[in-house]
Amino acid sequence: MANHKSALKRARQNVVRRERNKAVKTRVKSVVKEVRQTVAAGDAAQEKLKEAKSIIDKAAGKGVIHKRTAARKISRLSRMINASAA
Repeated sequence: MANHKSALKRARQNVVRRERNKAVKTRVKSVVKEVRQTVAAGDAAQEKLKEAKSIIDKAAGKGVIHKRTAARKISRLSRMINASAA
């Protein structure tokens, strides 16, 4: 455990940031799952994709996930929706 003042503060910050990052990652996973379920059900998935893009881009902007990971997720979801529409 940290002993000096700045290390104690850093430990507190790490806890807060880890919780925040965990929440954002969970939200990304949930929205991806929702889009996949919508496509499987045959519903209009464009609305869900728009919402998912926004959430994924925000996560990448905050640095929770890498920008290329975000791009890959969005690309795969878009391809899935386009394939189901065709």
